[in-house]
Amino acid sequence: MQSVESDYSVFETHNHHHNSIQLRFLGVPFFHSMVAKSRAFPSDIYVLMDTESILLPDFVSALNYAHELDNDWFLFAYPRNVSNFPFYLDEDGKYWLKEDGKRIRIQELQDTLGSSWQWNCCEGRMMIAWNNGELPLHHGVLPPFLYGRGVHNHWLIDEALSSGLRFVFDASWAISIFALDDSRRWSNGLVKSSIVSNIEKGSWEYDGNSHLAALYGSSSLHKIHYSGVMKLLKCDGQYLLINTTEDILHPYAYKKMSLWKGSIGKCWRSKKTLPCVSGTKKSQNGMSGCFLKDRLVPATTLKFPFSLESLLSITADKNRTVVLAVAGYSYKDMLMSWVCRLRRLRITNFLVCALDYETYQFSIMQGLPVFSDPSAPSNISFNDCHFGTKCFQRVTKVKSRMVLKILKLGYNVLLSDVDVYWFRNPLPLLSSFDPAILAVQSDEYNQTGPINLPRRLNSGFYFARSNGPTIAALGKVVRHAATSGLSEQPSFYDTLCGKGGSTRKGDNRCVEPETNLSIHFLDRNLFPNGAYLGLWERNNATSACKKLGCIVLHNNWISGRMKKLQRQVLSGLWDYDISTRMCLMCSENKLTRNFGT
Repeated sequence: MQSVESDYSVFETHNHHHNSIQLRFLGVPFFHSMVAKSRAFPSDIYVLMDTESILLPDFVSALNYAHELDNDWFLFAYPRNVSNFPFYLDEDGKYWLKEDGKRIRIQELQDTLGSSWQWNCCEGRMMIAWNNGELPLHHGVLPPFLYGRGVHNHWLIDEALSSGLRFVFDASWAISIFALDDSRRWSNGLVKSSIVSNIEKGSWEYDGNSHLAALYGSSSLHKIHYSGVMKLLKCDGQYLLINTTEDILHPYAYKKMSLWKGSIGKCWRSKKTLPCVSGTKKSQNGMSGCFLKDRLVPATTLKFPFSLESLLSITADKNRTVVLAVAGYSYKDMLMSWVCRLRRLRITNFLVCALDYETYQFSIMQGLPVFSDPSAPSNISFNDCHFGTKCFQRVTKVKSRMVLKILKLGYNVLLSDVDVYWFRNPLPLLSSFDPAILAVQSDEYNQTGPINLPRRLNSGFYFARSNGPTIAALGKVVRHAATSGLSEQPSFYDTLCGKGGSTRKGDNRCVEPETNLSIHFLDRNLFPNGAYLGLWERNNATSACKKLGCIVLHNNWISGRMKKLQRQVLSGLWDYDISTRMCLMCSENKLTRNFGT
């Protein structure tokens, strides 16, 4: 068996800026994404740990022992808090040095630290590890927990234990992990952290993780008796897997005990091992607060401590521009595919306006920068708000109203429906237009002729600048839509281009006469609608759009939410895995098999 020393992957929990690690909009990584990414490495053992923790060599020997177990396994270990760490690494990072610059032996270092430590029960400092086996860690799906914000490690331990798929054991006494007291910082610059290690109960992030833990899995239905969890100890030079409560040696350990020739008692109840086991029992009392003892009750509501103004200041780019999406709950999966696509393009300056309570809660748990519109129509959560319905007509008017509000706050807005697939970032091109231009998508499907014909302005994709003429013109659109029994789209055209297109200029422009704002209809080869050239019906929509030079492709001109979803998923222009609640980790569409009604 190959030594684990050269064949395991340690995934540092602060090294989360890899392209594949999904982050909440404030930069905190998602725990489920970290676990998924770690398993993408070809390795025999996977380890998730925090870079603020210090490991000693017994870490490798303990993993070597675990590596030889016959069953698939999962271990966890708590670090030990030390109030003072008067050592630092040499320039090569190989040896620990004393304050006087002299090397310190590992045993001396352990002895120095061993007399003044306490258990650190912080979730973010825990280490977990598992072998690359055939069995999953647990039944079900790993929720989108925020890493380091509480609950997630204990939830995973609970689920691994209750699922019974793997052998789960506590290696806290066999692996020396030390962490400096949370009240202090590393003084020698050895590590820097962007993760808040201790999150007080009652914070919105902790509440969010608790909410997820109560909704997913079985942790909220029963209590796990951690006292019965097997513990890995090293006594008298050998490893033991022991239930310290019942003084039972686990059968997995038998073959590891070369000295065992008879009853278990003769082997490990020796003069040398008894003090070791006894010391473990005593120190276990100091870990009494480390586990989730109470049943998790989902919070009645989750709410961001951010106003629209604060979200804008956080998310807007250097040009004070934001991308705005407006969505209801029936389109939550399409919203996430849209978000995943923007993340893949490294576009982070987006905001989500939730049309209902369910979308707001869902977006918070998915780590999106979301705000709710208190004046949005009610009872739309599960309606099929597709084109032509009364629901659709009410919902569309929220979009122009929200865009106008953001423009008045001094930010430029690119409004994009969530059924618009982005091949490239359109902002560099859109930002190059004159400030007195409102750039809009054309809904004309005929391949020849004017693209600014009556009612051919698509209000699901347009770029508006925060300036006087644009704000005044859009204000007229909002007022017109408020008195109309139709959707907002006719109000856009009739207000900006005049009824029947009376203010059209050429084949691709209009001019709003009172504000002198120019409305520019975008090139359809770059910004095609859903009916232009039959792109969605091509065998390979991606290839067809690439040849055309598409920047975006609108999934409109189709009736019904399910038909729209099926068309986008089957085309391969889908970036979200519904089953795992994660963005797809590669460009190929792997979701078709999971897609259902």
